[in-house]
Amino acid sequence: MENVMELFSLKGRVAIVTGGGQGLGKSMAIGLAQAGADIVIAARRTETAMETKKIIEDIGVKCTVIKGDMRVEDDVKKMVSQVVEEYGKIDILFNNAGTWRGSDAEKMELEDWKEVIDVNLTGPFIVSREVGNVMLRQGKGSIVNVASMSGMIVNTPQNQCAYNASKGGLIMLTKSMAAEWADRGVRVNALCPGYMRTEMSEDRYQRKDPAIERWFSMTPMGRSGVPDELMGIAVYLASDASSFVTGASYLVDGGYTAW
Repeated sequence: MENVMELFSLKGRVAIVTGGGQGLGKSMAIGLAQAGADIVIAARRTETAMETKKIIEDIGVKCTVIKGDMRVEDDVKKMVSQVVEEYGKIDILFNNAGTWRGSDAEKMELEDWKEVIDVNLTGPFIVSREVGNVMLRQGKGSIVNVASMSGMIVNTPQNQCAYNASKGGLIMLTKSMAAEWADRGVRVNALCPGYMRTEMSEDRYQRKDPAIERWFSMTPMGRSGVPDELMGIAVYLASDASSFVTGASYLVDGGYTAW
C-alpha cells in the first residue's frame, strides 16, 4: 500500500498550464510546482507569465514560458513540439485560458459570441487533441479543463449566454474525451469554479457592482473564492491520488449550486 501523501507528489512530471500567467492559472501553476512538477506556461501575453515563472523557479523546479494563441492550430502544434523536445514528455495539461463577454442574448454581436466560443471551447479542444496524442503514445496523462459552475447553471443577474454555452460545451467535451481515452491511460476531468475574485472580475469589486451582493446572498459561504483555493484540487486531479477519476466535473463554488 502506498503512502497517501506520496500519491499527491508530482515530482519529475511536466505540466502545461494555458493562461498560467495570472488569476486562476497562476495559482494552479504554482500549486503544481509546489507538488514537484516542472511547469510550462502557454500564454498570448507573456509579461505576467514571466513574473509567474520567477515565482515558480524560486520553488526549485523548472519553468518555461511559451507565447502562443491556443485557438491557432499552428501555435498549439509548435508549443507541443517545443515541450516534447525540451522535456521529453507531457504528463499534465490544464486548459485554463478563457475569456468572458456579457450581453443580453438578443443583443449579442456574433463577433463576441465567436470570441468566447473560440477561446473557451475550440482552444481547449485543439490543445487537448494535440497534447492528448502525446499522452496516448505515452500511455498515461491527466488533462484538466477549467470550466465553470456556469456550465451547469444560468447565472444571475448578469446575462452571459455565450460564456455559459462555452463552459457547458467544455464539460461535455471533457466527458467525451474521457470516455474515448480511459482505456488508454489518459484521464480527462473538469474543474468548475464558482465566483472567484481575479483580475478578470476585480473591476466589479472596485466599483462595488450590485451584482456582487446578489452573488454573495446566493452563496452559502457568503463570499467569493480566491485563486489559491484551487491549488489543492488542481494537485489532486493532476496526481495519482485521482487515478480512478475521469469524466468528472468538480464544483468549487462555496455551495452556490447547492441552493
